[in-house]
Amino acid sequence: MRDFLRAYPAEAKLLAVLVLIVGFLSVASPQFLTLGNLTSLLNNNAVNLIWAVGLLVVLIAGGIDISFAVAASVVQFVAVSVLIGMGGGNWALGFALVIVLGIGLGLVNAALIHGFRIISIVVTISTFNAFFGLLMFFTGGRSIYSLPDWLSQPIYLWEYQTETGWADIRLPVAVMVACLIATWALIRHTTTGRQLYAFGDNPEGARRAGINIWLMQAIAFGWCGMMAGIAGLMQAHITREVVPNALIGRELDVLAAVVLGGARLGGGRGSVLGCVLGVMLVAVAQNGLNLLGVSPYAFKMVVGIIILAAISTSNIDLAAILAPKRRDRE
Repeated sequence: MRDFLRAYPAEAKLLAVLVLIVGFLSVASPQFLTLGNLTSLLNNNAVNLIWAVGLLVVLIAGGIDISFAVAASVVQFVAVSVLIGMGGGNWALGFALVIVLGIGLGLVNAALIHGFRIISIVVTISTFNAFFGLLMFFTGGRSIYSLPDWLSQPIYLWEYQTETGWADIRLPVAVMVACLIATWALIRHTTTGRQLYAFGDNPEGARRAGINIWLMQAIAFGWCGMMAGIAGLMQAHITREVVPNALIGRELDVLAAVVLGGARLGGGRGSVLGCVLGVMLVAVAQNGLNLLGVSPYAFKMVVGIIILAAISTSNIDLAAILAPKRRDRE
């Protein structure tokens, strides 16, 4: 237990906070721990988790990307338009298309950052506005409501009827799990992952050690773009429509959740477990407030307090607190 606390201090604190909130909500609201509500939490936050692991790789590499939600919107609209023009397509073609488009937009960010030596937040603010402006200009703000049948039909992986209604797990959850595993494998079990951590922790040292700086930036932002594209496809599947500006505004919530999960804005630190805990903490807080009948206007305030409390206690060593005290030997 102490080894886990020392290896993952941020994740351990976040898990403790999450357990406390879940315990409080399970007592305060009988509906919270129902199977239907828990599966709904998973289904509703699959897109945010896919985004989160994409952003995690960028943060590990020492960058920051706030354009991923806009990138998802662009990929979503372009991909669905192309698929409709081709006669409908299928899941394999849809995934291939959004992956290629997403990586392409991610590489645009990487090329601008590397080519002009501009810090990533400035570049992604610029591409946020550029991508969104182009999307609204070419679409005129029009939405797509007639999606191909394979994309608009919900796919249930598991269903169970409870006393309060149906509980189910849908396709986006499976896709989210696959994205989590792929990201975990990339950053923890590949040489590239170790290089990403090294580059984020000490860019100059990594360069002197022979690590290809352009390659690291291309992989990080390309991965984030790919996850943005996949998330965009899943969002279209969930809502059964494509609205150009529907995803805008969610990027800061995802960024806050990833940082809350232990990813360092300066680079070199972060984990998939932390991403999951960060996103679920925000999701559980919002869900609990809804069940308790708290005004939705209070949600941002409560989440802000949770994030502030988590960051302000970041220097507390839980392993030292929980470790048994040794008696002084004479």
